[in-house]
Amino acid sequence: MVKTKEVKQQQQDLSVFGQLAEHNHEKVVFCHDQDTGLKAIIAVHSTVLGPALGGTRMWGYASEAEALEDVLRLSRGMTYKAAISGLNIGGGKAVIIGDAAKDKSEALFRKFGRFIKNLNGCFVTAEDIGTTSKDMEYIRMETEHVAGMPETMGGGGDPSPVMAYGTYMGIKAAAKKAFGTDSLEGKKIAVQGVGNAGAFLVELLAKENTKVFITDIYADRLRDVSSKYGAQVVGMDEIYDLDVDIFSPCGLGGTINDKTINRLKCRVIAGSANNQLRDETVHGQALLERGIYYAPDFLINAGGLINVYAELVGYNRERAYAQAERIYGYTLDLLQKAEEEGIPTQQAAIRMAEKRIAEISKLKSTY
Repeated sequence: MVKTKEVKQQQQDLSVFGQLAEHNHEKVVFCHDQDTGLKAIIAVHSTVLGPALGGTRMWGYASEAEALEDVLRLSRGMTYKAAISGLNIGGGKAVIIGDAAKDKSEALFRKFGRFIKNLNGCFVTAEDIGTTSKDMEYIRMETEHVAGMPETMGGGGDPSPVMAYGTYMGIKAAAKKAFGTDSLEGKKIAVQGVGNAGAFLVELLAKENTKVFITDIYADRLRDVSSKYGAQVVGMDEIYDLDVDIFSPCGLGGTINDKTINRLKCRVIAGSANNQLRDETVHGQALLERGIYYAPDFLINAGGLINVYAELVGYNRERAYAQAERIYGYTLDLLQKAEEEGIPTQQAAIRMAEKRIAEISKLKSTY
């Protein structure tokens, strides 16, 4: 029996290290504190371009394995997001396993802050799904390696408006490629998820007289966004079958998958969610074959990272918006490059990001 347990543990260990090796992560830290109930994972993917910057997500994961998979994929995406946006910052991410509505406490976030402090500056965090600027204040009590602070404390505040604006720029660029014009007037757009970034995006879309359909797991969000902007509420599963021009995933990742791709009737997929493709190779190719223009998520949702990064170099909101506006040109160039090479846009975007990382890696060692 002892041998069987040892074998199982060895298999689990190999599985974890196998996941780290798959995307060449530099380090992963498991954080546990019984007194506060903290269970968290910090993943540092790359520090070639600078210290790893990435938000802390708090979510009720079904298992620790699911949480690990999420943080590894998210941290890798942050590396590419920073690289393709021209930022001098690396990629990382953290997840706290728990219900953001029930399990938060000052002590929990301060304890988490101490774990970040022990990384000696190689990881800087900020808010993400399930966390707020107030939570970042608690972390800041224990470490200086945190951004996304309230404006009253000299920070950039909520990064969601800038993220939504960058996503909006990406949508307009993709529309230009697909429809010949970047005007969205009269277009039918399905927005999947109306949290902070999704709600701000709906506001921008509504100003262009679009027909917006929305869905979310939280009914109160749907009521609020629908009443403010005249968006039509649809079911969580129904949204995949709508006859729309643009599908915009703005919630959790993995919604573009084997079960949903064949149901989509859109010409463009562009949204603020991370890791929208469940399998970036398989589903990126599937979208190409179906003639759907996909604006890679880590390219067009970089506005949030741009806003947080701006805090590290001296925050200026106008400058953050100006940099997010460049996402329009980046997206057009990327779509054109992918078309010329006959490859999925996700593959083209990864190549561009990795090319910059490789070039900069020749100048200096990791952080």
